[in-house]
Amino acid sequence: MDFSWLSGFSPVVMALFATLFTWALTACGACMVFFFKTINRGVLDSMLGFAAGVMIAASFWSLLEPAIEMAEENGGPSWLPAVTGFLAGGAFLLLMDRILPHLHGGLPVEDAEGLKTTWKRSVLIILAITLHNIPEGLAVGVAFGALAADIPSASLAGAVALAIGIGLQNFPEGAAVSIPLRREGFSRMKSFFYGQLSGIVEPVAALVGAVLVVSMKQILPYALSFAAGAMIYVVVEELIPESQRDKNTDLSTIGAMLGFAVMMLLDVALG
Repeated sequence: MDFSWLSGFSPVVMALFATLFTWALTACGACMVFFFKTINRGVLDSMLGFAAGVMIAASFWSLLEPAIEMAEENGGPSWLPAVTGFLAGGAFLLLMDRILPHLHGGLPVEDAEGLKTTWKRSVLIILAITLHNIPEGLAVGVAFGALAADIPSASLAGAVALAIGIGLQNFPEGAAVSIPLRREGFSRMKSFFYGQLSGIVEPVAALVGAVLVVSMKQILPYALSFAAGAMIYVVVEELIPESQRDKNTDLSTIGAMLGFAVMMLLDVALG
């Protein structure tokens, strides 16, 4: 597929466009609240598994593999940026997890994580998804910012594939926020508003990632690995446990396999 028409834009602008697309798909998912008041738990677990599969595949194909190739091209130890950045990304999300008050869906408010607060349950649920979306936006921003380095392993098609994959898994995430809020007593419009709002952090994180990479190209392999580590942290700490909480292990596993396959197909076919 030809994406050459995008090359006229700067990497930062492309990162913004890409994450506006991923945010738009979050909003489309949030629109499901206008049609449904509840969501079948099996369907939800399948969608969470799909999101996990996409993020796992994207972490390697779109982030870690290019980081390793760039390190090899620079002549240094190929493993150093990948390992260091990957662990730093996980550590960053762990720190955010301990600080930012949030609540994973389906749990009582007493199980909220982060600093203790009197915020309402609905706010804590929104913050949980918002925290989840930070590494996704960062990953897309870094992938597009890498284009400024003019390195063969950082391709425009690969960055577009990553944005498409993240966007696809944002659709169920939007529904996973707005529909539970509807059950909490919010109006459909308010549920939609807060559902789409959870995705607006992605363009912000993307701009930060793209600007940092464009201005400091030497950190690029570390930045790619950092985004991968942050995404894997979210998958292992949140998505997989939540998708299997109601014992729908087969459904969530099938969803994860499909998500991985879709992201791998996008990255290989487009990148």
